[in-house]
Amino acid sequence: MEQKVDKSATAVRDVEEPPSNTIDDALVYIQAHREDEQTQEGASDIRRLKRKVDIYVISFLMLCYMLNFLDKVLLNYAQVMSLPADLHLQGNDFSNAASAFFIADLVAVVPNIYLLQRLPTARYLGTSLALWGICTACHAALQNYGGLLTVRILSGAFESVVPSALMLISSQWYTRREQAARFAWWYSGMGIGQILGGLISFAFQHVPPSAALSGWRTMFLVLGLCTLLIGLLVIAFVPNTPMDAHFLTSGEKLALLRHVQKNQTGISEKRNFHPAQILEALRDFQVWAVFAIVVLQSVGGGVITTYSALLIRNFGFSSREAALLNMPAGVINILSSLICGLASRYLSHRWLFTTLLTLPSILGASLLAFLPSTSSRAALLAGIYLVNFITGVQPVDFQWLMCNTAGHTKRAFASAALNAAFAVGNIVGPQTFRESERPVFRTAKVALVCCWCVSVGVAWVLVGYYVVVNRRRDGKGGSDGDGEVEVEERKAFAGLTDKQNLSFRYQY
Repeated sequence: MEQKVDKSATAVRDVEEPPSNTIDDALVYIQAHREDEQTQEGASDIRRLKRKVDIYVISFLMLCYMLNFLDKVLLNYAQVMSLPADLHLQGNDFSNAASAFFIADLVAVVPNIYLLQRLPTARYLGTSLALWGICTACHAALQNYGGLLTVRILSGAFESVVPSALMLISSQWYTRREQAARFAWWYSGMGIGQILGGLISFAFQHVPPSAALSGWRTMFLVLGLCTLLIGLLVIAFVPNTPMDAHFLTSGEKLALLRHVQKNQTGISEKRNFHPAQILEALRDFQVWAVFAIVVLQSVGGGVITTYSALLIRNFGFSSREAALLNMPAGVINILSSLICGLASRYLSHRWLFTTLLTLPSILGASLLAFLPSTSSRAALLAGIYLVNFITGVQPVDFQWLMCNTAGHTKRAFASAALNAAFAVGNIVGPQTFRESERPVFRTAKVALVCCWCVSVGVAWVLVGYYVVVNRRRDGKGGSDGDGEVEVEERKAFAGLTDKQNLSFRYQY
């Protein structure tokens, strides 16, 4: 349920004149182009403007996340090709290489907090995309475990910016309620990546042994070059902010900024970095609660991105069959993302849909953990597919924190923290797959059941926190509504955090 604020109450609580060093770039643009609001007719057709943004921005973001996931899942497929033998991997070498990627991802979060605020976000995203494409292509030259570890660490460092940048970019263009569906759209790139990954792996497994490059090497080389190309396209075509949009007129930019100013979360402010906002985020319960939720959910990343092909092969299928049988998981990923995102967009209740879509995943993990290995292959495959429902919950979790966080530096910190949480979960996940437990991996499967059950409990606690804070700010019992009201532009783009702005209401 989401809170509605009485406008008169909002007016009473208006903050004093905001400090000049937090003023949003959007306010500067509005003040410089105010006359364009009267001179350009038709610019206020918000539906048409949102469709343009969906095409010119969200479609590119979906490609970015698809490639982000493909890089991870192709390592999964390479494992059932000849990569372990070709690189002479032993014991837990593969698990360690998978975890090294996310350790580098986690370490890179620290500089990204600063860089995401100070650098043009889309340009930074495109540059990182191009550099990780080069790293992906370099997989084709690997000869040993040391080389694998090196390219996975570099890939992790470059890919670290991607989820955080996607969150910041996509939240600039839409109201808080509209964002949930858009987060789901670009996150569905993960499901597309799963489907394409299966097809790509199946195709490259037909590369003959006599070829100059083995199948898995050619696979990484082609993907790396494609990623490099998309990175260059992002640099060329994706705007950093609505004010930079090449596909909008000045009047359309103003109409869009007016549309999103009710968010009170700001657009962009690259001039100043505010360490005090980081301290506030570190003391903010909601940041830690969503961080915990994402960590607990991401433990399943070991099953989804690193070990699913191996688990399917262990059910008695060939490597080629495992690649194809992993593809339906991508369909479930797309459907769960869109269902959860669209339901949250039109019905609110993010906590409810988070819970409902986690339940099938818990059932799937239970099938994998507690069914005997001699059980029907269909039942075990059903477990693999059901586990993938958890992926539809994460974009809503990401948007949940981003729509409830205001302040430019604090939002950069929050987006980086979410990526860090994803990395922590994916570091822990592969380590639960112990070589000594092959081929059953019981510890990993039981860990999924426990972690996902706890994540639901944390989400309910977070809802209770939001209810208490909103009611305290209202000074009365909560009321229903969407929590979005029109606010004066200087207040909307003042750069205040959600803690400083007492008229801000949390959505859940």
